[in-house]
Amino acid sequence: MLKKISTDMLNTILIIGVILLIIEIVFFNGGLIFSLGFSAVLVYFGWKNYKPVWRKVLFWVGAVSFGLTVLSMIAVRFLVLAILFLALRHYYKTKQHPEKVQVERLDPEWADPPGEPLFTQKFFGRQTTPPHSYPWQDINVHGGLGDRVIDLSETVLPPDESVISIRHFVGNVTIYVPYEVEVMIHHSAVIGRSTIFQFKKTKMLNQMTFYQTPDYQKNKPRVKVITSIFSGDLEVKRI
Repeated sequence: MLKKISTDMLNTILIIGVILLIIEIVFFNGGLIFSLGFSAVLVYFGWKNYKPVWRKVLFWVGAVSFGLTVLSMIAVRFLVLAILFLALRHYYKTKQHPEKVQVERLDPEWADPPGEPLFTQKFFGRQTTPPHSYPWQDINVHGGLGDRVIDLSETVLPPDESVISIRHFVGNVTIYVPYEVEVMIHHSAVIGRSTIFQFKKTKMLNQMTFYQTPDYQKNKPRVKVITSIFSGDLEVKRI
């Protein structure tokens, strides 16, 4: 079912869930953090030495209290309803249009300077490299919510190995690579798809991807891309 759901829709559900959680904590239930923290403490001390009976009681009291507190949260109820809605919609669509078996193409190489930086640590919003020529700097950035777009065709890469490292929460990462540039890609995502040139991975949950062009070790310029996303797609295109 998850393969039929766009990552953007999942990201929207997650963002709404986070917003509802913040609203609930700030305006309606300020003691929620205390309740979760107290339950977690009971679970921790009960599990730390589980043999005595009173420790077992402590653990289970904390676990039940933590579970009930989580289930009473508005954000969790919204996520449960959203999942049920998506499941029902998927069931209805499969009844109307039965799914066809789809065979994916696999690449044999798949396996498990001074100045302002190109990207800054930005929690909200979309970030892109300049739409005009710009001096290259390695990218090492954390992100929150929003897309990240990097166009390497507008810069001159050094005659060595360049590095792009992006750790992101929710959003898509798109990288445009000139044809003469070799690339190595290490990518991981809890939720999301990856498309690297003509090769795709559509597994939605907890995916890890490695890709390397055949001449990466001997040709230059070359770029090492390291991306880690909680929920979002990675797309690498030639340009």
